Amino acid sequence: MKRAFLIALALLATLGFTALGVWQVERRAWKLDLIARVEAGTRAAPVAMPGRAQWPQLNVRSSEYRRIRVTGTFLHDRETLVQALTMHGAGFWVLTPLRAAQGMVLVNRGFVPAERRDPATRAAAQAAGPVTVTGLLRASEPQGGFLRSNDAAGGRWYSRDVPAIAAARGIGPAAPFFIDADATPNPGGWPVGGLTVLRFNNNHLVYALTWFGLAGIGLAALFLLLRRKSA
Repeated sequence: MKRAFLIALALLATLGFTALGVWQVERRAWKLDLIARVEAGTRAAPVAMPGRAQWPQLNVRSSEYRRIRVTGTFLHDRETLVQALTMHGAGFWVLTPLRAAQGMVLVNRGFVPAERRDPATRAAAQAAGPVTVTGLLRASEPQGGFLRSNDAAGGRWYSRDVPAIAAARGIGPAAPFFIDADATPNPGGWPVGGLTVLRFNNNHLVYALTWFGLAGIGLAALFLLLRRKSA
């Protein structure tokens, strides 16, 4: 009975470790594709923002990190602060609706520290009138951050959840994506744009080899147990 238990355990371990290794190989392929898309998108010339008629058919994930450009008017009274942690420290992303000919879109204008959360402390960047925004097309971030859910009623946001923010701010139908504004300086210096994370760790090959190595050990143990049984 003990030997049978050990054989079953070795078999399950081998199959489990092999499955984890295959999963890491698949994750590596996904990560390489993401890196290639990001590099291609960020190096390409900006294109016009997809318009309202294109939104239903738009595959946001495959279009993410594409450089786009749009001209419109900011609705500064509808801005939303989303908690952020950046190279400048802890603070907030400033998400502001932009009314454009193509439709309404949320723009992540950039980062502000806690002492700049009040729009009055960055009044120079709150000017009215048409503006042209260049940045990266980004996918919505639903629900919230790690172990923290967005609280629309309380005005506490931990992720850039486009549909939820659009509904909370009453801006009507909005693009199914948001724009990460580039590093073009804002008047007064705040918010600070161009902070999109564009480098991604890719250790999946190491993880895959580790799991496959453990699977090999499990297979060797299984072989020895079966050999001892037949001896």
